[in-house]
Amino acid sequence: MKSKITIVNIVLITIAAVASLLHAYNVVSISTDVLIILRWLALTGLIIYAFIKKNLTTSILISMLVGTEIGYDFPEIGTSLHFLRQIFLQMIKTVIAPLLFATLVTGIAGHSDLKQVGRMGWKSLLYFEVVTTFALVIGLVFANWFKPGEGIIPPASLNAALPEVKSQTWQDIVLHSFPENMAKSIYHGEVLQIVVFSVLFGIALALLPAVKKEKFVAGVELLAEVMFKFTKIIMLFAPIGVGAAIAETVGHMGIDVLKNLAMLLATLYCALIVFVLLVFVPIALIARIPVIKLAKNIFEPLSIAFATTSSEAALPKAMEKMEKFGVPRQIVAFVMPTGYSFNLDGSTLYLALATVFVAQATGTEMSVGQQITMVFLLMLTSKGVAGIPRATLVILLGAIANFGMPEWPVLLIMGIDELMDMARTTVNVAGNCLATAVVARWEGELDDEKMQNSDKMIEEPVVAEV
Repeated sequence: MKSKITIVNIVLITIAAVASLLHAYNVVSISTDVLIILRWLALTGLIIYAFIKKNLTTSILISMLVGTEIGYDFPEIGTSLHFLRQIFLQMIKTVIAPLLFATLVTGIAGHSDLKQVGRMGWKSLLYFEVVTTFALVIGLVFANWFKPGEGIIPPASLNAALPEVKSQTWQDIVLHSFPENMAKSIYHGEVLQIVVFSVLFGIALALLPAVKKEKFVAGVELLAEVMFKFTKIIMLFAPIGVGAAIAETVGHMGIDVLKNLAMLLATLYCALIVFVLLVFVPIALIARIPVIKLAKNIFEPLSIAFATTSSEAALPKAMEKMEKFGVPRQIVAFVMPTGYSFNLDGSTLYLALATVFVAQATGTEMSVGQQITMVFLLMLTSKGVAGIPRATLVILLGAIANFGMPEWPVLLIMGIDELMDMARTTVNVAGNCLATAVVARWEGELDDEKMQNSDKMIEEPVVAEV
């Protein structure tokens, strides 16, 4: 049955693609309605295939194609689907705080190895700083090489509103890492504050007598299992949320937005690809982590991050996938959420690139010394960037304010920021997944057998399990 549907799908996709190309290059004149019907016939076949296969990765990929088509053919409907994306993001956010609390407390108090917590802490921070420094340097190199900001003429009128920027000292950033009120931290989605509270709570629980401690740890461990099952239920809605996010983006901005500021967009994507090849791949090889198996394992959370432009949306699934990859739960629970504040590789690369872009667009000369100063500034200010869409704009505005540059190029960047956010958020999530495996290897706790068999494990379909 699947093979017959696959053959039919290939035929339908081929017909739709050939017809679109013939029309685009004026070889044959085909009405718009006919092209739309052909494309939707091909998509209908893919949707039927997704329902039969009942695989989350397949469903997400097909939903992204469907969302793109909805946004392209029916832009008003596409933009009106934003509430579906919000539903998915809000449901994911309900999971994050209890999941982080339960997994961290279980990992720390359940094993009672407080020395390991300290080791993981300094190893993680050292790794994060080294990798994000590489990201900043590559961002600077590409900005100075491609020079995407040169020759841009400021538009006569810019009506977009810029985010409000509050100046922060390094003391403010450190202070912001510690929770004032846990309910407030959960409400605002402050991942780092939740991590700090959970770590301290786990340490306090580990210091209790074994009789008292074991009862609480068993309850918290049960909470962690429940939250992972809760995540599986929410993932049933992931294809709809992801499809709606793509439909909203295409419907609001249109396909032609790729032509606007194409040089900046191309520079960012090229820089991120080079960063992955020159930094992520060598690190994985040094840590004896199979790159292809890792990529297959984390494809689902990466696709969610790409479509929703939210690292938080991908966090629960990324944690689950890395645990199945052979990384112990206590390491996943500590390293990954910490990385959401200290290891945003894609965002830091973007910040370096965008700051030089603003300087080039406004004709501001930045010496090598000033660019190095900017790197150190961004190393500090980029920490604690929230895992929410387009939070980096606020950091960018703060960076250019420190150098006294005009803000109008940021308004131009806002036009394609969502497209850039897709790429940098995907790299952020990939970097944090890799970080958990590297720290696990460093700790000598990476399960090689589980890792090698990760792509052979047949995962029960979410629908069937629920």
